[in-house]
Amino acid sequence: MAFSHGRPHSVAEDAYALLIGCILIVVGLIFLKAAGLVTGGVAGIALLISYKVPLPAGVLFTLINIPFFAFAHKVMGARFAVKSVLVNLGIAGLSALARASIHVVDIHPAFAAVVGGTVIGMGILSLARHQAGVGGTGVLTLWLQRTRGWNAGRSQIAIDVVILAVSAPVITGTQLAWSALSAAAMSLILIAWHRPGRYIGH
Repeated sequence: MAFSHGRPHSVAEDAYALLIGCILIVVGLIFLKAAGLVTGGVAGIALLISYKVPLPAGVLFTLINIPFFAFAHKVMGARFAVKSVLVNLGIAGLSALARASIHVVDIHPAFAAVVGGTVIGMGILSLARHQAGVGGTGVLTLWLQRTRGWNAGRSQIAIDVVILAVSAPVITGTQLAWSALSAAAMSLILIAWHRPGRYIGH
């Protein structure tokens, strides 16, 4: 079945989609942090560090991504890189605002893992469909695929396994198991919906 391309997204549509993506990622980070979990990608690294450093996970998320911005510019182009910088600034700002506005005091780790991982995945999907990203490991896996022929999905899984392994001394075995579920929930969103031909637009 052929798909026709719709009109390009307007600046307002892009801005709204990026805002939604930032909100979803921040909400997911809040749930995972409240349950003491981590997840895959830069989100997992930020959560892991947040248990040792008194900064919001969203702020750490942005700080960790700084070295990847120049890399994203080279691999994906200036427009993608600029949008990704704006996304990360948005995540940092919303995370700081959320820290002063919401306090999750009790959340079951199963709920945090499934819902937290899922909404982060949806946030990343929202960004990807508007030619933006969160930087970090996603750009790295794309570069490895383009330059060395390594499958991006498999490379991301390998990176996530390393992140979870490094988390083992910091969180309990039960939390580690729930964290693996959160990483799977996040990845499954992208596997299910981030496919060529399933989305009409630019």
